[in-house]
Amino acid sequence: MEILTATLIITLLASICGALLGFASVKFRTEGNPIVEQINDLLPQTQCGQCGHPGCKPYAEAIANGEAINRCPPGGEAGIKALAELLELEVIELDESCGEETRERVAVIREDECIGCTKCIQVCPVDAIVGAPKLMHTVIESECTGCDLCVPPCPVDCIDMPFVAITTDNWRWSSPKTSGTLIPVKQVS
Repeated sequence: MEILTATLIITLLASICGALLGFASVKFRTEGNPIVEQINDLLPQTQCGQCGHPGCKPYAEAIANGEAINRCPPGGEAGIKALAELLELEVIELDESCGEETRERVAVIREDECIGCTKCIQVCPVDAIVGAPKLMHTVIESECTGCDLCVPPCPVDCIDMPFVAITTDNWRWSSPKTSGTLIPVKQVS
């Protein structure tokens, strides 16, 4: 009988402590900086590193801490305008030391030339390249952000970065975040 009483008391205490911890986790929850999430939503999510940060989220955190809003070539002028509007800052020109604004591109591997070295897979920040060692690789076009990071490490130069063609079959209206520019649906020309 003593063992049963002790077990019930421990179970009751554990339930009370669990309920208190659950309540405290909801009541006293701390959230990240909401402005970082808003800034991150405006960035193009290419994870290319041209801004000097390892991805879009770290750059969003840096912007929230006061870094310049003009260091994202993939976002271009439309991205700078959207960030300036969100943060109530002046629109400034793209920092040319980070690169220049270009149309959207997507990686294409010439599969008959691929030697399967996996160097492109290792540097792809969004895992858009699939393949295995010593076998050919290919790009999942819908996942490719066009960051161009896979081209330099390729020892046989079998990766092309064609521009995405805007046609009547693949264009769509832009969201309000991009200030009226057309955004193509990825389709290699």
